[in-house]
Amino acid sequence: MLDLKVLKSALEQLEEERKIPREKIIDAIEQAMAAAYKKDYGKKGQIIRAKFDINSGKTEFYQVKIVVDETLVRMEEEGEVVEEKTPAEGEQADTRQWFNPEHHILIKDAKKIKKDAVIEEEIVFPLEPKDDYGRIAAQAAKQVIIQHIREAERASVIEEFGGKQGTVVSGIVQRIERGNVFIDLGRTTGILSFDEQISNERYHQGERIRAYLYSVEETMRGINIRLSRTHPKFLEELFKQEAPEISGGVVEIKSIAREPGSRSKIAVMSHDSHVDPVGSCVGQRGVRVSTVMNELGGEKIDIIEWSENPKKFVGDALSPAKVLSIELDTEARHAKIIVSEDQQSLAIGKGGQNVRLAAKLTGYKIDISSSSGENIAESGGEIIGMKEPKN
Repeated sequence: MLDLKVLKSALEQLEEERKIPREKIIDAIEQAMAAAYKKDYGKKGQIIRAKFDINSGKTEFYQVKIVVDETLVRMEEEGEVVEEKTPAEGEQADTRQWFNPEHHILIKDAKKIKKDAVIEEEIVFPLEPKDDYGRIAAQAAKQVIIQHIREAERASVIEEFGGKQGTVVSGIVQRIERGNVFIDLGRTTGILSFDEQISNERYHQGERIRAYLYSVEETMRGINIRLSRTHPKFLEELFKQEAPEISGGVVEIKSIAREPGSRSKIAVMSHDSHVDPVGSCVGQRGVRVSTVMNELGGEKIDIIEWSENPKKFVGDALSPAKVLSIELDTEARHAKIIVSEDQQSLAIGKGGQNVRLAAKLTGYKIDISSSSGENIAESGGEIIGMKEPKN
C-alpha cells in the first residue's frame, strides 16, 4: 500500500523546492495508475481513468465510453468478417470507426443511463477495485515521482548553468576518458573535450580547474555542459575577474587573437579618458596580467590599445616590433608594412606567430617587407606563408 506520509512529503518537496504544482503530480499519478490498471485488467479499446484521494490513499477506477450513433461508427453484423476495403474509383471512403462496445455506447443506450446524453459525450462507469490495486497505486506513484524529480533536476540544472553560459566556472577533475576531461561542477558534470584543452597542460583527478562555459545542450541522454580553456572569451572573462575596470564596463576588450598555451594579443579601449586601458589590464607591477598568465600555464599576453585609426592599430598590433611605414587598403583589408632589419625578427615572431596574431587581431592581411624592399613575411589571418629573413 501507499505510504501517504512519505507521498505527501515528496509532493511538498516537489512543490516547494522544484516549483512543480501538486495537482500536476497527482494528475500524472492518476494517469500512471489508470495505465497500469488497464495493462493488468483492461480490454482492447477501453478508456480507463483513475481518481486518487491523497488524504485517504484510496483510488477509484472508471471506464469511459463515448456516445455514438450510426453516423460515427459502423456496426458489425453477427458472423460478419471485419475487413478494410479500398474504395472503388470515384467512391467516397467510409471514415467511420468500427463499433467497439468497450469504447463506444450507442445514443439509445446512453439515454437509458442519462436522459440528456448527447453524441460524443463521455459516459462514466465505475470499475470494481482489484485486490492488489494498492500495489499498482504505489508502483505508479513511485515511478511518477521519480520521473518528476528527474525532470525537475534537469530543468533546475538548465536554468542554473544556462545562466552561467558565457562565464568562467570552477570544478574538480572527476575522471579522464579518451582524452576528454569530466569536471564535477557540483550539481552536474561538465565536459572539457580534447579540442578545448590547452595542448601543454596535463590534468589530474582531484585537481581544481577553471574553464569557460560556452554551451549548455539538452539531449535525449541528458544535459551536456561544454567547457573550454582555449576559447578567446576565456581570456576575456579572466581579465574581467582581475580588472574591475573591465567588469564595470569602463574598459572594453575590443578584440582577441589567441594561440592557446603560447601567446595572445588583446586590444583594449577606455570609455573614460582618465582611465588607462592597458594599465588597467596590466595592473600594479603587472600583478593582474601575471595572474591571468599563470592561470593559462604561462601563456604570454600582449596588451595593445585599440585605435579608430587603422594605421595606428595595425602598427601597434605588431608590438613589440616598431614599424617604419604602413600602407593600407581598407576595402581589401590589406596592410603592407615596412620594418628595419633589426626589427624583422620581432615583427615576424617565432614561427611567424607575431604577424599571424596581429592579422587575427586587426582583421587585416599583413605583408611585411624590409627597408630594402624585400618581402619577408605574408600573413592571411590563420594561415601564414613566411620567408625567413636573411641574417
